[in-house]
Amino acid sequence: MDEQPRGTVQERLSALRERQRRAESRRRLLVIGLSLLTGAGLIAAATVLVLQDRARTSLDAVQRIDVPRRNHTTSPVSYPQSPPVGGDHAPEWQNCGVYAEPVRNENAVHSQEHGAVWIAYRPGLPKEHLDVLLDQARGRDFVLLSPYEGLAAPVVLSSWGRQLRLDSADDPRLVAYLRANINGPETPEPGAICTGGIGEPSA
Repeated sequence: MDEQPRGTVQERLSALRERQRRAESRRRLLVIGLSLLTGAGLIAAATVLVLQDRARTSLDAVQRIDVPRRNHTTSPVSYPQSPPVGGDHAPEWQNCGVYAEPVRNENAVHSQEHGAVWIAYRPGLPKEHLDVLLDQARGRDFVLLSPYEGLAAPVVLSSWGRQLRLDSADDPRLVAYLRANINGPETPEPGAICTGGIGEPSA
């Protein structure tokens, strides 16, 4: 039998180069496709993390309460919230800081009028949770920390016209609330001080 022509060396080299070019193109497309998929996956993962973080630090659960009065009085005041979030109050404000014993509502409300956030916690709160609260309160202006009997939640954050209940001291909304509400937008007397009043905080 006659042998079929196998083509010239030049043609065989050209065919080989073409196959190599096509293989390289396929590899490039595969790399690009994998890169795009990886990038899309990373973007999706980052978006999920951002949304999760926003959900964890969201202050949507903050109760916003109208406070129609803020007169000075030496009489006891019956407040609709516990702890209160504003209203008539004592002429003397409670010095901001950490207290191991309950403080008087009427004095704490005056501190709120000056822009303080009152962190109230149930007596008997586990030490590791109390330590978190102490870390947030110590050395910080306009934060009042004290135990409070009969709370509806283990930790309650209260400022003028606003309140947030937390089931745990390590809830990230604690820090978010302090950022938003120390001398926050509802403060009736911004620029007022939270020292020079009554009480001797331990820190």
